[in-house]
Order: sequence, then structure tokens, then C-alpha cells
Amino acid sequence: MLFQSLFRLLSRLPLACLHRLGGWAGWLTYKASPSYARRLRENLFNALGREDETVLRAAIVEAGRQALELPFIWGRPAAEVVASAVRTEGWDLVEAARAEGAGILFITPHLGCFEITAQCIAAQIPITVLYRPPRKDVLQPLMEAGRARGQMRTAPADLSGVRKLVKTLRSHEAVGMLPDQVPGAGEGVWAPFFGKPAWTMTLAARLAAVKGVRVIYTWAERLPRGEGYVFRLQAPTEALTGELEADVAIINREVERMILQCPQQYLWGYNRYKGPRREREDIVPVAGAPADAAAPDSPTPPRGDAEGRS
Repeated sequence: MLFQSLFRLLSRLPLACLHRLGGWAGWLTYKASPSYARRLRENLFNALGREDETVLRAAIVEAGRQALELPFIWGRPAAEVVASAVRTEGWDLVEAARAEGAGILFITPHLGCFEITAQCIAAQIPITVLYRPPRKDVLQPLMEAGRARGQMRTAPADLSGVRKLVKTLRSHEAVGMLPDQVPGAGEGVWAPFFGKPAWTMTLAARLAAVKGVRVIYTWAERLPRGEGYVFRLQAPTEALTGELEADVAIINREVERMILQCPQQYLWGYNRYKGPRREREDIVPVAGAPADAAAPDSPTPPRGDAEGRS
């Protein structure tokens, strides 16, 4: 109850104030947790291939801003949240896909303000987003209230939720998901991510294989001084092949290209290179994917994957 009251109190603050507090919180977390700081530095160095103190310091600040902007994104009226996206680039991709009668798969990595992207889309068209319950139960009602509003619907990350996503795409509607969360055993394959093997979900590739689906990559760049966001929609640069593991690797490369546009705003503190979250049995075949796509994927890492896992 105390946390929810604090959350609602923070939601009344201007975005600029929340981002300022977030910058301090980012440094506090970095200094207080050596394991988090080490992972952030190592992941950033691995992606850039060099040490870059300027990007590192900015990434520490942006991670805190991402956390402290949540009260604004979830707690303010939807119209006000969408209005904070002061510019949209690439919406013509959505209009073209809808003109073709295609289902749309929006793929959004943990880059910039990833929470606002679905709200911007839902202000224009219906969208169903995949979600996992937060680790802290106290966040559940706040997250549900902040996400399931307007034309946005949610689907849980389980068998029923995946079936809902497939049905939505077959109905020529839109689906949104984050592709760079570590999935459970049987839900992923090992694929390169900035040159290191990462246990990567296959669901994005399977949904993209549903007949008639168009893939659009999205992210929202966080502007300085709390000035809002730029909502960006981008077409794929590589065509998917229809072969599951190849398409998982292609999606990872697309995500890499997006991240390198604004590396300081990626969530580098996330343990992207750990193994499967837990054993799962609800593997879901998706029409249009390879015939063996529903078979459990091996959780055994390739050689040389000892580092970076926990």
C-alpha cells in the first residue's frame, strides 16, 4: 500500500522532474550494486567493442530515468502520455501494412522508453501486447492499469496468451512484444547477440511466420531535460527466411542495429546472457513456422558460453 501511494505521488510530478530523480537513482544503483555495475560495463563494452566513458555514464543515468518514468507512463491519463511523444517517425509503415490487410507484429527491444510504444500505437489502432507479471506483486495492479487502456489489450506469456496473439494476427490486427527477454527452457535457442551466444526467445520468429504478417520494429528515444520522446517505427533491413533459428538470429541483428542508434538508452544492466529462466512445458506451435518449430529447444549452451551467465 505504501509503495502504491508513493508511485501515485510520483506520477503527479512533471516528466522532467522524474527524469532528474531517475538520473540520481541510476547512479545510486550503480554505486550500490557491484554486480549490476560490472554487468552493465561488460555488456556495453561487448556491444561497442571498446571502452566509452561518455556512453557508460549516459547509460547509468538513462537506466535510472527508465525506472523513474514509469509512474508517468502508467499513472497519467493515456492522452497525456501519448502527447509526450512529441514526434512520430515511420507511421507510414503501419498505414501501408493495414492497406494490405496484413497483421502487424511490432517488435520493441528494451531501448529508450519501451513502455510508451504500445500506448502510442493504441492511440491509433487496436494492439494486443504480450506481458509477463512483474517480479514484485505490488506492481501488478499498477502495470495492468497503465497498460490495459484504450485500444490496448494484454496477453499473458503462457499458452493461452500465445494463442491469443496468433488469433489476433490471423484477424489482421496488431501484436506487440519485447524480443530480448531471456525465455524459459524449451522457449528459446542460442543465437548471437553482439557476438556472444544468448538464450533467445523463438516466439517473435514464430509469430512473424504467421501468414500475412508484417514486422515493424519500434522504439521511443528519450529526449533530454524531460522534453518527451520521439516514437520511431522502422522497417526490417533483412528479410526473414522461414527457418526458425536463422530468423531468431536475424531478429537479434535487427535489435543490435536499433540499439547502436542510441546505445546509451539500452538496458545494459539486464543479464541478457544468462541461461533459461525456468522449465516450461507450454511450447506452442505457430502456423507458418517450420514443422519442427514446436519441439522443445535445447537449453545446452554452445561452447565458449561460460562467461556472462548466471
